[in-house]
Amino acid sequence: MSAIPPLGLGTYQQSDHQTCIDAVETALNVGYRHIDTAQGYENETSVGAGLTRSSVPREELFVASKLATENLAYDDVIETAVESLDRLGLETLDLLYVHWPLNSYDPAETLPALDELVDRGLIEHVGVSNFEPRQLAEARDVLDAPIAANQVECHPLLQQERLRADAADHDYQLVAYSPLAQTEILDDPTIVDVAEHHDATPAQVCLAWLRHHDIASIPKATGRTHISENYDSLDVTLDPAAIERLDAIEETHRVVDFDAAPWHAES
Repeated sequence: MSAIPPLGLGTYQQSDHQTCIDAVETALNVGYRHIDTAQGYENETSVGAGLTRSSVPREELFVASKLATENLAYDDVIETAVESLDRLGLETLDLLYVHWPLNSYDPAETLPALDELVDRGLIEHVGVSNFEPRQLAEARDVLDAPIAANQVECHPLLQQERLRADAADHDYQLVAYSPLAQTEILDDPTIVDVAEHHDATPAQVCLAWLRHHDIASIPKATGRTHISENYDSLDVTLDPAAIERLDAIEETHRVVDFDAAPWHAES
């Protein structure tokens, strides 16, 4: 398994150039070493500028991006990965994901191109995102490189037990996007009560719960207050009773969903 830092900065919907630059620079100054972006976010140039403004050595950084669904044919994977590197100002990406197994995704075309990028030293690790167990098994059959990560929505109201089990069985990192359900679960009574008992915020409780289950997370934040609040979750350790209460939450809430999403085909 790749050494993916347990907490990263997500940059989804950070389309304002200066805001994104400032967020990346602030996060790195606070202590983050994991930065996540995507071709589809159209902010790789901004992320790269934020990286450039930081004094953190490259070898201490873990930078991940994702291939857009229209860029998954073999030649497009190679070409657009090089373009992403250029926008980010990097020679190598630590992790490149297939963002969704949709549109131009074809395992026989897409995945060998990722192996080629590894062989050329342009990416260190191969990742997938929004893959269900069947698609993960198919990808493992095609890839030469191991799957390092599967990035999916995950939080106490979407606990992803099947994918957690698959990650444990096949030794890859589960990475949670929207780990705070885009703030929609921060007033959940159980989460709020656990937070009060741990002298923490609801956001910190969600992030600590993920970390307890060996799930990395990439919460989006722009201002220093929220960036620091999320980072300080690394100092929050939930007691066994709190973990039991959070694990027992039965309500399910998914914030990223649409008819063609892979999980609907799996259900």
